[in-house]
Amino acid sequence: MNILITGGAGFIGQRVAMECLQRGNLQIDGKPSNAIENIVLTDNAEPPFWHEGLRDDSRITTSFGDISDEAYVNSVFDQKFDVVFHLASIVSGHGEQDFDLAMKVNLDGARYLFEAIRAQHNNAKVVFASSIAAFGGDSMPEQLSDYSKQTPLTTYGVTKVIGELLINDYSRKGFFDGRSARLPTVIVRPGKPNLAASSFVSGLFREPLSGEPCVIPVDASQEMPVLGYRSIVNGIIKLAEIPAEKFGTDRAVGLPAFNTNVQQLMDALKQAAGNRHLGEHIMKKDDQIVAICSGWPKQVDTTRAQELGLPMDSSIEQIVLDYIDDYLD
Repeated sequence: MNILITGGAGFIGQRVAMECLQRGNLQIDGKPSNAIENIVLTDNAEPPFWHEGLRDDSRITTSFGDISDEAYVNSVFDQKFDVVFHLASIVSGHGEQDFDLAMKVNLDGARYLFEAIRAQHNNAKVVFASSIAAFGGDSMPEQLSDYSKQTPLTTYGVTKVIGELLINDYSRKGFFDGRSARLPTVIVRPGKPNLAASSFVSGLFREPLSGEPCVIPVDASQEMPVLGYRSIVNGIIKLAEIPAEKFGTDRAVGLPAFNTNVQQLMDALKQAAGNRHLGEHIMKKDDQIVAICSGWPKQVDTTRAQELGLPMDSSIEQIVLDYIDDYLD
């Protein structure tokens, strides 16, 4: 089995690769696949760090280039891929700063990738990383589900909706077997903050656990659905394994999530940290971040995801303990 991960040098991309390597194969349509022989990680540049041992595994190949360059995308397909995890994306805040770049990478890049997969003629499993930022606007209900109307208020969200629709249509046409993973806010990401509007949510845990202060740019009452990175990674892989008929005509699935707010996240950190010295939280509003976050879903109904067997953490405190175990201790 050959696997391609775009955005493979990113945090989630690396952890998806690590999980696949550890498993050795996937359970495709309820049956064990052939052993994983090669995982190609593509990204636009080398990351600040690689997870220990990842690049030492003989099954890992890396490739760096611009996914909005059709020639580069086609050059990656010098072999056939059985599973493609499409994680590469310009994130929310960056997309608001640079509309043209978001369209080039998130929209044109997706099309080039989907066409290259289509040209393989091997009905590859394709998992597209979407986002709950695909929802928003005046029509958004208090609690949304997979069947709520999509009226996003960010360029990033718009490109995710288009990607979801392309996944549905390419699958309907039989070009490949696709599904979209609508991700809630992922916690806790290690490393430095990125340009995602939700980046502060990981910082809320990460910086205090390192004894550093963290600026919170929204009110403590700001609501948001969140999920731990272990469940995100396992959920993305699980979506590749589920038989196509389980999805029906809509291949986009919102991953399970905790409906919470900033204050509850800060309280969970203190509970999980125990006797650790924590850096302080500094409440300082950023109007741009507030505007973006206020347009996102506040609560989600993920009954469908749970019926499909997608994993969920036992508690927010457990997510924090997992991060401490994986990245601090």
